[in-house]
Amino acid sequence: MTQPRRYLAISLLSALIAAGLWYWMRPAPSAKIPAASSSYSAALAQAHNGQPGAARVLYQQLARTDLSDTRRVSLHAELPNYPSPQALKLADADLQHPSPQVRQAAIQSIVGLVPGAQRTLLLGPLLDDPEQSVRFAAANALLGLSPDEQGLYFGPLQQVIDEFERELKTRPDDPQAQGQLARLYLHEGQLDEARAALEKVTALDPQNLKAVVAQIELLDKRGQTDTARQLLARQLEAHPESAYLQHALGIWLLNHGQTEYALLGLAKAVELEPDNSEYRYRLAIALHDLDQLEAAQRQLEELLQRQPANRKARVMLIRYWKESGQIQNVQVLLAQMEQLNPDDPALQQGL
Repeated sequence: MTQPRRYLAISLLSALIAAGLWYWMRPAPSAKIPAASSSYSAALAQAHNGQPGAARVLYQQLARTDLSDTRRVSLHAELPNYPSPQALKLADADLQHPSPQVRQAAIQSIVGLVPGAQRTLLLGPLLDDPEQSVRFAAANALLGLSPDEQGLYFGPLQQVIDEFERELKTRPDDPQAQGQLARLYLHEGQLDEARAALEKVTALDPQNLKAVVAQIELLDKRGQTDTARQLLARQLEAHPESAYLQHALGIWLLNHGQTEYALLGLAKAVELEPDNSEYRYRLAIALHDLDQLEAAQRQLEELLQRQPANRKARVMLIRYWKESGQIQNVQVLLAQMEQLNPDDPALQQGL
């Protein structure tokens, strides 16, 4: 073999060896998949824990088209804490998602992001959704609105409610179905039918305290205050460690103008379930109503320590700090809110 040909052969062999080494040593294509998964997980944790930049990464994840339905549903659970035009746009887009589960999650996001009257225009079209569960979710989201707020969708809503009632009646041995049926009857002012449905719930599930509280509310609606009080007292005697019943006692006393006594029940509920944000938030409002502003602020501060993403508590605490002239504390909370979500309407409106 001549010398030039020998050099050519050696060069070709070297190139083949280099190509082979590159092939075996190159990063595996699947390395990109964990990165996407990590990005989703990190964004979800950032939003759930109320960390700076949470809104931005949450929106980025919801804008993706390659997420599983389960992951989209989890992201929607966090979205109401980060309102903005972009958040509303993302939730509205998912009302058209192919998955019924995602559409239902988007409905809940809309409920958290949009006041009642405006909500109707967004959710009304879903009363005609091909999936029954989505129609029922949309109806449930519009149920508490007045006829004026329901507007053009008043008729379609009544049709879906009738359909929902017929479906629930086919499940007489399901306590959850009977509880939903009672709620529909209460909405329509059919108090006797609501009472019968609630009695069926307690017969099927004697430990269902939500049904008991609904019965107490129903008795109040009928002007049977003493009977309601006696039923609540019996249940508290049977379940003294129930945070749900203690909270119900506090609310019942508030509704009957006994705010000072109501604090005992509300505070006991928080003591029994310290991580329940709704119980602590309601206690803070009751303390504020009794001019116990510092105590109310402490409850909201504790709530935010436990749930840093809780926007409702943050907005209320800002108002309370303003009320007491603690401008430095207001500025700190506003700065935190801007770090979380610079497009928050409360910031734009000069809270």
